[in-house]
Amino acid sequence: MPEYRSPRAHRLARILADMAPGAAVLRISQLDPSQSWPSPFCRAYDRLGRGIPLTRVRGLTAARWVIRAHPDVRWDQPYDLDLDSGVLRPATERHTAVERRR
Repeated sequence: MPEYRSPRAHRLARILADMAPGAAVLRISQLDPSQSWPSPFCRAYDRLGRGIPLTRVRGLTAARWVIRAHPDVRWDQPYDLDLDSGVLRPATERHTAVERRR
């Protein structure tokens, strides 16, 4: 499972943690459920896997920043950004139950 990490990504994770207080992980994808075409999308989760609400603007901004900070990643699948370490990993199923309840 590839991981993507750089000093720039770590700085970005700290900035995004300020944008989403209480969040431990951001799930970034190009598949906004409200759109029928690819569109940057972000969901925030706390340490227990519970969803944290983000405004549309903050979510879109966070997704765009992460996607631009990782141009080498294929965004055809979602990725989880750990806000503590700045590590970007392919998304796990950990948050799937939370997403289905929305």
